[in-house]
Amino acid sequence: MAKPTGFLEYPRQDAPKRPVAERIQDFKAVEQPLPEAALETQAARCMDCGIPFCHMMGCPLKNLIPEWNDLVYRRQWREALELLHGTNNFPEITGRICPAPCEAACTLGANDKPVTIRQIELALVERGWAEGWITPKPAAAVSGKRVAIVGSGPAGLAAAQQLARAGHRVRVYETDDRIGGVLRYGIPDFKLEKGVLDRRIRQMEQEGVAFETRVRIGEDIATPYLRRAYDAVLFTGGARVPRDMQAPGRELAGVHFAMEFLTQQNRLVAGDVIAADALISAKGRRVLVIGGGDTGADCVGTSVRQGAAGILQVEILPRPPEKRDPATPWPLWPNMLRTSSSHEEGGERRWSVQTREFLGKNGRLCGVRAVEVEWKKDGKGRFMPTEKAGSEFEIPCDLALLAMGFTKEGNAALLNRFGIETTPACDPVLDANGMTNLPGFFVAGDLSKGASLVVRAIQDGRTAAANVNRWLAEKK
Repeated sequence: MAKPTGFLEYPRQDAPKRPVAERIQDFKAVEQPLPEAALETQAARCMDCGIPFCHMMGCPLKNLIPEWNDLVYRRQWREALELLHGTNNFPEITGRICPAPCEAACTLGANDKPVTIRQIELALVERGWAEGWITPKPAAAVSGKRVAIVGSGPAGLAAAQQLARAGHRVRVYETDDRIGGVLRYGIPDFKLEKGVLDRRIRQMEQEGVAFETRVRIGEDIATPYLRRAYDAVLFTGGARVPRDMQAPGRELAGVHFAMEFLTQQNRLVAGDVIAADALISAKGRRVLVIGGGDTGADCVGTSVRQGAAGILQVEILPRPPEKRDPATPWPLWPNMLRTSSSHEEGGERRWSVQTREFLGKNGRLCGVRAVEVEWKKDGKGRFMPTEKAGSEFEIPCDLALLAMGFTKEGNAALLNRFGIETTPACDPVLDANGMTNLPGFFVAGDLSKGASLVVRAIQDGRTAAANVNRWLAEKK
């Protein structure tokens, strides 16, 4: 594929970023595009590897990565975009926020720096928008079948587009006041500007997808109505219940879930007004972010932009190695230290730290009592944290943000409200066609499998759409 010797001739070139001093003054995109010629050179690094692990193991969508890299190298951009859209509804989103497991599985990455797959993907779709290649694709014929989709995150949007293009009448219900789910309110604009999302939603509307906001299924619309009004219903509500911390002082003012904090900032960027007494602001505060994942990093970047006096991010897990851990060899997703653009902008990080207690003064948070932990195997061979004797310490802070993921118990509770059976592990009980115990009711995305990557949500939405379409075709 591409140039047979390209990987030997050209080094990897990453996308440039706006200078830190400039970008922390606003919430606009951090990454900048590479020039077209540079991208064609990067595509030339794609090897004739024989077995494309990027496609087979790395990408949940099974994007045809070697094929469209070859086309980009040959300057056949439009044909490359058609291949990309054949497997991915929203490459402008995955090209911005996906952690690129495809690159971790790239054969070149076994002993060199992998191909810049994500940047080429993003450049393809952005050129498509700029050139007018991306247009609405309404169905050639209508089926007369009606489908309701509950939730407008990546899984719901992908399913909606697939089903509308199959000829069904699709209506998407969203609890919030705007469409997009986690894409709208969970991801900061400096990673995903919302105009990118609005552009794709307009295309979907022109393809026949109807959107309805501020609707709570089960309250504003009852399940019996869904049964009567629709031929199929797909729940894609996302993982909505964040993992809490049951520690003394949790009720103090100044302790919040990360998503509350991030959602507010996204609303402010969108022009909404937040009442002063409800505002969660890092301005002038000492911020503690509890949780070392992407959501925690987003809290760091947001706190920097809000003018925090200091930021510390703590993680209970041990510090990852600087390079790929031998326990996660290529082409597996590697356990290794990752530094996001937010970490480049400010704040400190500590690992192997467990929070014991939130400390307060006059009902407001003023610090946290924590302890260092060691990770050791228990009798069953599982790694478990053990507190280090004499390692207790205090962290002064005025704002603590809990970024510890989401619970599947919350998913199960939501599904059970609608009569959908779940397993002891809190997953929905699905048959071979992805359908629940309620005929015509399906589940997809984080609500089905627990919180995961946006690329997996899109793939699950596409799979669910195929299941729904098959069931409707068989339904008399």
